[in-house]
This record gives sequence, C-alpha cells and structure tokens, in this order.
Amino acid sequence: MYPQARQSAPSQSAQQLKFTTSDSCDRIKDEFQFLQAQYHSLKLECDKLASEKTEMQRHYVMYYEMSYGLNIEMHKQVSGFLRLPVLQIPQEVCIKTLLKLD
Repeated sequence: MYPQARQSAPSQSAQQLKFTTSDSCDRIKDEFQFLQAQYHSLKLECDKLASEKTEMQRHYVMYYEMSYGLNIEMHKQVSGFLRLPVLQIPQEVCIKTLLKLD
C-alpha cells in the first residue's frame, strides 16, 4: 500500500512539471516576442529622431551662415556711411539714411 502511493505521486508531479515547463516556455516566448516588437518600434522611433536631429542641425548651420553674411553686409554698409562725411556729405544725411535702414 505504501509503495503504490509513492509511485502515483511522482507521476502526477512529473505531469504537472511538464505542463508547468511547457507553459513557462510559452510565456517566455510570448514575452520575448513582445519585447522584440517593442525594441523594433523604439529603434524606428530612434532612427526617426536621429534623422530629424540631422535636419535641424542642417537648418541651424544654414541660418547661422545667413546671419553671419547679413552681419558682414551690415558692417560694410556702416563703414561705407562712416566714410561719407569725408566726401563732404552732411552728417545729418548720413544719420537719416542709417535710421531708415532700421
């Protein structure tokens, strides 16, 4: 009587263990697939943000170059107006012209 009870207990625990192992493997597989999908979507978002960053940097450089060019041109204009009094042009005309540029 006693040995028979021992034989039935290991067979039941083995069946439960197999079911549990199989179930655990399925859950791990599902979680892995979910994590892979999440990784893929995050990678796509990261790539998109990297391309947007590159585009923003290009725009920044373009605006910086335009600003620098305008600054140089304004300095040329001002230095030209400052030389005008040497050419016998009244200072009031130079000041009025400079004020119109603003």
